[in-house]
Amino acid sequence: MFDRLQSVEDRYERLNELLSDPEIINDSKKLREYSKEQSDIQATVMTYRQYKEVREQLQDAKAMLDEKLDAEMREMVKEEVNDLEAQIEELEERMRILLVPKDPNDDKNVIFEIRGAAGGDEAALFAGDLYRMYTRYAEAQGWKMELIDASPTGLGGFKEIIFMINGTGAYSKLKYENGAHRVQRVPETESGGRIHTSTATVACLPEAEEVEVEIHDKDIRFDAYASTGAGGQSVNTTMSAVRLTHIPTGIVVTCQDEKSQHKNKDKAMKVLRARVYDKFQQEAQAEYDQQRKSAVGTGDRSERIRTYNFPQNRVTDHRIGLTLQKLDIILGGKLDEIIDALILEDQSRKLENASNE
Repeated sequence: MFDRLQSVEDRYERLNELLSDPEIINDSKKLREYSKEQSDIQATVMTYRQYKEVREQLQDAKAMLDEKLDAEMREMVKEEVNDLEAQIEELEERMRILLVPKDPNDDKNVIFEIRGAAGGDEAALFAGDLYRMYTRYAEAQGWKMELIDASPTGLGGFKEIIFMINGTGAYSKLKYENGAHRVQRVPETESGGRIHTSTATVACLPEAEEVEVEIHDKDIRFDAYASTGAGGQSVNTTMSAVRLTHIPTGIVVTCQDEKSQHKNKDKAMKVLRARVYDKFQQEAQAEYDQQRKSAVGTGDRSERIRTYNFPQNRVTDHRIGLTLQKLDIILGGKLDEIIDALILEDQSRKLENASNE
């Protein structure tokens, strides 16, 4: 571990030199690339330097114990040794976590796609509940939400809703939401008071930069049409809504949220780029998983990940066996307890895999 840490520190120093080089400063692409690399390893380097400093203090304190000291001074030095040893242990654990390979998408914005699945109108209503839950969570984090496309139902739900959350580290926290979410409750339309089970699917995609996925104009079919509201009612007589079809993959994206065709096309391109990038990632992950399974369910869209039980005010995340009697609080956007537990489990598995390699 310490050889790797020293290599990271050496690279950090080299990046300092490169970022002071006039040739690099004048090359915006390399400047951005090196700045990001330095930022990514800064916490590791600072922790390693703190560790070396504390280790040196510990060696000095232990050396003092070999000297002739009065009883009171010896007791004080022993206490200092104990404190420094505890700090060493804590720093070593932190460094092990920092050395776990970071998901390159963690700092990205995310594109959410929520769809009502099994359960008809009740599934669409639940999709609306999930949309509001993520919106409130994003607001609490200080992130910005941007609606891209929606297919609302007359009862206030959504057959499908696509939106973007802009904020540093958004994907690192929200990527665990991928999968099927199940709700158990008595629908408002149910006169007999019977509990129904419905599902909605959530896809959380990292926003892809143009440099990460190359989409050629010749591979896109573009269609424009008049946008419509719920029930097919026309809300815009201009041809502002757009449909983009990526011919090589068959991926189709529509957007009609904006009154401007140009803005709708820009939004649709963001979603298309993210979906194509995600498709390539999923294929690569599937190939990797044939060799070794390691993720905490961040990829399989069909995996049932969580149940929201209204009669018992209970939420259960099936991947980590976490059950909380706080459904109302969680649907209000207080997701931190679940997300923190998922991150901890993911880190633990990665640490275990790293130690076995």
